[in-house]
Amino acid sequence: MGVFVGERKILILILVYLNTKEFSCFQKLIYKIIGRTRFLRENYTMTEKILVTGGAGFIGSHTCIELLNNGNEVVVVDNLYNANKKSLDVVERVTGKKVTFYEADIRDEAKLDEIFGKEGNIYGVIHFAGLKAVGESCQLPLKYYDNNVAGTTTLCRVMEKHNCKNIIFSSSATVYGDPHALPIKEDFPLSVTNPYGRTKLILEEILGDIYTADNEWNVVLLRYFNPIGAHECGDIGEDPTGIPNNLLPYVMQVAVGKLEKVNVFGDDFDTHDGTGVRDYIHVVDLARGHVAALKKLEKGSGLTKYNLGTGVGYSVLDIIKSASAAVGRDLPYVIAPRRAGDIAACYADASKAKEELGWEAQYDVKRMCEDSWRWQSKHPNGFAD
Repeated sequence: MGVFVGERKILILILVYLNTKEFSCFQKLIYKIIGRTRFLRENYTMTEKILVTGGAGFIGSHTCIELLNNGNEVVVVDNLYNANKKSLDVVERVTGKKVTFYEADIRDEAKLDEIFGKEGNIYGVIHFAGLKAVGESCQLPLKYYDNNVAGTTTLCRVMEKHNCKNIIFSSSATVYGDPHALPIKEDFPLSVTNPYGRTKLILEEILGDIYTADNEWNVVLLRYFNPIGAHECGDIGEDPTGIPNNLLPYVMQVAVGKLEKVNVFGDDFDTHDGTGVRDYIHVVDLARGHVAALKKLEKGSGLTKYNLGTGVGYSVLDIIKSASAAVGRDLPYVIAPRRAGDIAACYADASKAKEELGWEAQYDVKRMCEDSWRWQSKHPNGFAD
């Protein structure tokens, strides 16, 4: 890279100093150059322009913060279907840096082409945009295939046209189905139990095919588990439309009085307390995982896949207990029948991400619940407040 001292420069310095009597000074200078070069290599920060689809959403907005803090220029494309542009106002306030925003749908090829043409030098794409409710996907599968699958192929077509062949894809632990063992490793068999999960698996396969056909592509598949929490500022967090599909936002809406009680679906699973166990990860940890994955967009990295999780499983009752501690009172819940398709336990082996990306989750479930409560208590109605 251009910031490093080249061999030619070192050779010139050698020739200059060999004509002097101060050879010891020459040695000291060479040692200094080598040390500086090593420092630059170890501390080099990628500062290229990154386009983030779905960047106004829960995970996307938090990732924008981490990208800007990393020195990247950020362009967001979001149709605001399940997001609010106010999140990007908070991103800019927290970081003190600007975000370029386009309200657009990834299925709109002409608009995407216009955006890529206008921006001109997009280095890579972090792709979050997509529908994500498991239950809804079972009722409206065509909607999910159109938005998630067709939208992504459209995005990749435009990327290829503009010679942007670096993508980090937001995949999911749903591609593992009901795992045959725990913790889950990246080489486990893949299967799915719902249309949402199937869109993720199909897209992993499509991106793999794109790489196989053209090795100039660099593809990172990030399979993450259950993101919760919120930024510590308390002004940005998960803001679901209607009744939340995910556990902790539902719990927090019970805490602020918008919902009556938490429904715990099943207490007869083969787990420590009978309720389902999942790997909950703080959204800020998850966002930092995407920044760490940028190093796998360097030329020749190819196709890589990583689990992003804590490696620790928490049950539904564990989450309710931690949330109650954060809120300062016991939150009401009732035991309800199991839901079809729910599995007993799911948590990650994230050692590959630690070894290859230098990434590891930092926050525990206590911090996740405290940050979620700070966001929900300050903004009971989300971004509508």
